[in-house]
Amino acid sequence: MSVDEKLKKIFAIKRENKKIKLIDQRLLPHKVKIITLHNYNETIEAIRDMAVRGAGSIGVAAGYGLAQAALEAKHLNLEKFNKFIKAASDKLLSSRPTAINLRHSIDRCLKVAENGTVTERIQNICNESDKIAFDDIKASRLIGVYGEQLLKENSNILTHCNAGALAYIDQGTALSPIIEAKRRHKPIFVYVDETRPRNQGAKITAWELSKLEIPYALIVDNAAGYFMINKKIDVVIVGADRIAVNGDTANKIGTYEKAVLAKENNIPFYVAAPSMSFDLKCESGERIEIEHRSSEEITHISGVNDSNEYTKLRITAKNTKAYNPSFDITPAKYISGFITEKGLLKKPFKKSIKNAFK
Repeated sequence: MSVDEKLKKIFAIKRENKKIKLIDQRLLPHKVKIITLHNYNETIEAIRDMAVRGAGSIGVAAGYGLAQAALEAKHLNLEKFNKFIKAASDKLLSSRPTAINLRHSIDRCLKVAENGTVTERIQNICNESDKIAFDDIKASRLIGVYGEQLLKENSNILTHCNAGALAYIDQGTALSPIIEAKRRHKPIFVYVDETRPRNQGAKITAWELSKLEIPYALIVDNAAGYFMINKKIDVVIVGADRIAVNGDTANKIGTYEKAVLAKENNIPFYVAAPSMSFDLKCESGERIEIEHRSSEEITHISGVNDSNEYTKLRITAKNTKAYNPSFDITPAKYISGFITEKGLLKKPFKKSIKNAFK
């Protein structure tokens, strides 16, 4: 991406010993600012406040956060160290409840810390947190390779929310097939849902596509049906925050509506997600906890004014009541397939998911 008029390769998040550095996604697209998190409590706040967001990036942040906690507890004896790590992992798990990547990252780090001295456990946690990031990078690129094969020349693709490099290092999930198509000089066009209420499509996906010089147009969330019925959309690709073993999928609020519209208009609807986003202990979408966020995200809007100053504006009457579920569940019957690092998973999903990730 271009930062300060220079083209640079920047990861959304990285660990430098006990410090975590990440792009503050709250300021995009108006400003690219890299913030430093000095301890695991700061990392928890960054996850909660969505300085870092996207299922994959949240998972990496959680793994790095536990590495921070381990390094903070290096002077404790083994018993106190284990208690400290358990408390830190519980706090990290509570920061965002829907995305399963977070739990998988914590579980992986805890598993490698079951044996050994304090020093050995710290090293194992740090190594595993780094491996989680490395595995995500590899999965991201493979999702692009497999997903690109589903895109015909001159395909018009609809996306929802943000599932690019900021949400999942290093090419994203839903955007990875699009990036791969661009790399292979395959002409494509992307319709970008704005994705209310936080506008991750408008603020981040559109910005990422512009940096990649991929043709796109931003549309309001309610316009998807208009473009579908007028034959402007050939395929829909979205990311996922959690996928049940039967294929029911939790993703950003509004995904379910797009899936129903796609089925009604005979448009393929694909979910791009790595193994870390599948929850094999969850039988169906009914068991997925849905995060509800502040009503202020709906009643207010933020951005920059004509003087390039950040501002927040109330767009409703005072004391307006608002409900703000952050995710919804798309039933498996509306999904054409899952684009994963293992390849394309087809129906029946319960069988293909279990076979791919057993």
